[in-house]
Amino acid sequence: CEDCGKSLIGECKLHGPLIRAKDRVIPSRARLTLPHYLTLRVLELRAGNQQILGVFAKKVIQKRTQFGPYVGQLSTKLTRYDESRLVLQVLKDGGKYFLDTPNEDCGNWMMFVRLARNQEEQTLVAYQHCGEVYFTTVKPIEPHTELKVWYAADYAKFMEASAVFIKEESDVCPLPPVAKEPVDPWICSSCRSSFASFALLESHQCIHKDRV
Repeated sequence: CEDCGKSLIGECKLHGPLIRAKDRVIPSRARLTLPHYLTLRVLELRAGNQQILGVFAKKVIQKRTQFGPYVGQLSTKLTRYDESRLVLQVLKDGGKYFLDTPNEDCGNWMMFVRLARNQEEQTLVAYQHCGEVYFTTVKPIEPHTELKVWYAADYAKFMEASAVFIKEESDVCPLPPVAKEPVDPWICSSCRSSFASFALLESHQCIHKDRV
């Protein structure tokens, strides 16, 4: 204890316990790599409060936008399987390896992208190039739209998969619909009100100045 100058086992009976300061929680590597115009949302809750996440656009993403490469560990066998995500493999040095992501600290944000169940909801195509896997948009993606991926035609043959995946509905507990939030709102520094555009914010701030 610095106040009484004694070395004690446990708390000081005279001056009491120390004030404990906790470290700031650091997001995982995968979450930190998420581009600023994308966001993660919790879509489903499964047994044991397991969260199923989806990647959504915060602004319009143009067609032919490329993401990647997918970050994972090369493995001869798959250690983590999720039925809502794509299984990815690459060809390197004559061998076929899985791109495995055992946890969020070993991958990037692309591990959160869910697979498309049909062509209508598919927004991304996955393909292999120079031993890496990339995702590219196949259509313009509007704000609040989920990014969903399936294999490109040649990559589907490499993965021995069909051209389009159709999934049966599973027994999951969906969360209530998420209210759409304004895309990148402008915040007033004086009253913390939010506005959809800078012009509206600027007009609002003029009112503050007139009152002063």
